[in-house]
Amino acid sequence: MNYEESVRSLLQLGRELGAPRQARLQKFGLLNIAALAAELGKPHLAVPCVHIAGTNGKGSTAAMLESILLSAGLRPGLYTSPHLERINERIRVAGEDISDEDFATAWSRVRCATESLMASGKIESHPTFFECVTAMAFLAFAEHKVDLAIYEVGMGGRFDATNIVLPQIGVITSIDFDHENFLGHSIAEIAGEKAGIIKPGMRIVSSAGRPEAREVIARRCSETGAELFEVDESWRVDQVAGSNGCYRAVAFSMRAQCPVVIQPSLRGRFQIRNALAAATAAQLLAERGLRVTWESITSGLSNVRWPGRLERLGEHPDLFLDGAHNPAGARELLAFWAENFKQKRILLVYGAMRDKAVDEIAGWLFPNADTVILTEPRQPRAVSATVLAQLTGHFAKRCLLEPDPFAALEAALRMASPEDAIFVTGSLYLVGELRGYWRERRHMTSIVALQAPR
Repeated sequence: MNYEESVRSLLQLGRELGAPRQARLQKFGLLNIAALAAELGKPHLAVPCVHIAGTNGKGSTAAMLESILLSAGLRPGLYTSPHLERINERIRVAGEDISDEDFATAWSRVRCATESLMASGKIESHPTFFECVTAMAFLAFAEHKVDLAIYEVGMGGRFDATNIVLPQIGVITSIDFDHENFLGHSIAEIAGEKAGIIKPGMRIVSSAGRPEAREVIARRCSETGAELFEVDESWRVDQVAGSNGCYRAVAFSMRAQCPVVIQPSLRGRFQIRNALAAATAAQLLAERGLRVTWESITSGLSNVRWPGRLERLGEHPDLFLDGAHNPAGARELLAFWAENFKQKRILLVYGAMRDKAVDEIAGWLFPNADTVILTEPRQPRAVSATVLAQLTGHFAKRCLLEPDPFAALEAALRMASPEDAIFVTGSLYLVGELRGYWRERRHMTSIVALQAPR
């Protein structure tokens, strides 16, 4: 099976989300992924790993840790979700997306193992899309003999397919409301699902933030004998300064008893906290013998890339993509506007999935934008622009409907002056689609410019 056939076959399984919380978790749990990994020879146990959970910031923190390890001259594996443009983005080896050939090979092995398990009756239902891609990551990292694998939880933690790994270190980032139908309707319930990654003997880095979440995590660590490192207790941040949306902090490490300049290349004040979580994890890895220095930590943070998160694609007007798909992300985006765009007119292109708290997100963002253009990602779970208008249009000063996302962006570009700012947000699927569209648009513009008579 070649690459194109592999991708089509995988996508036929659906995407990450399925039935509501109890139905999904009771039906699947970890039995399928455990059986699949065993059939494949337990590749998830072949290399040491770090496991990262949280509501917001887990992907950024994972990317920061990967960048730190690359700066240290190591070969990390990184597994994240969802992807923006190509499915290969989910599995990275030594800083590069997995090749099409390796992707197809991994899927062929997972597909054969699945067929064997189904035929023998060892599993009752076919592994999900996410379980299959997770197993492919296990195989890829074992095959390429990475120095350390970094696994980002897909959703929750306790019953996430990644939770069969046995990590040296776990990281739990900011915890807030998202996926309530799957994870619970209180911060304590959601934190309990995230804390499900905590296992005996682990060292846990927590930047969970909310007191009720911190209490749940501390209790779980106490129950399992895991060692807890709270970011707020591990660092003293003395100075924070911003420039062009990026922030720099002078932080004192209580563990190393030394000051460190933290300057992540990712935009947003909140990235300082993610950087401190990644730096703490890197410190703990160094104590376990990994070749990580303070120089590699600061260099890795200053060179990290994580597309689609306050990513600026264009200037005059500014064009930003940001996957703010839950209320906490919307609040962070609003803070970013307040600190960096007080004097600019903002045009917002917004599209969302049906399982998101669109009314709360709109309540934060829409009143602060001059114009909101409602659109819909090209995904089955997307809310239609018409329904979005019915649910959220009253929050906007000016609201336009353009169901086609490409046309929505073009409408924003036509309306914007060079001094304005355009933000695309609401769904990572929308961000991915428009990121690809923008690249093709610039490519075609360059061709036209080259062909123009001089």
